[in-house]
Amino acid sequence: MSFTTRPGTYGARQPGAAVRWLNKVTMRQIVRKGGGKMLGGLDALVLTTVGKKSGEPRKSPVCWFPGEGESWLIVASANGAAKNPAWYYNLAAHPDQAAITLAGRTVPVTAEQLHGEERERAWRGIADASARFGQYQQKTDRELPVIRLTPRSG
Repeated sequence: MSFTTRPGTYGARQPGAAVRWLNKVTMRQIVRKGGGKMLGGLDALVLTTVGKKSGEPRKSPVCWFPGEGESWLIVASANGAAKNPAWYYNLAAHPDQAAITLAGRTVPVTAEQLHGEERERAWRGIADASARFGQYQQKTDRELPVIRLTPRSG
């Protein structure tokens, strides 16, 4: 399925400069320690995407949740903002050119947005694992995209 989530009409403020600084610190910690946690104790990984416009590599720390089989689920929450995070659009443009850094290794992945019942099932598991993500959904009228990352073969 395609990446189809449009921005909402209301939501929390987009993360600002302080969050961008914290993201850089978090990414260094994840890479240096071979694994990491975000504030609040959630598991984190570094997502590397290819810029939609620039074509340059872009790195973002994101929380992840276990998916089915050997996959990771991430949510394009932007803390409940009305707009999707930039990395969502980068994945939409280049879903087969992403990678994650986790547990001291980098894994090339393919990104797929979940829809319908599959998305709802995954969302229930995420909201049960983290009340914070359930609160993000309540802040905005856009449906928070749930993305499955699966290892790319070859």
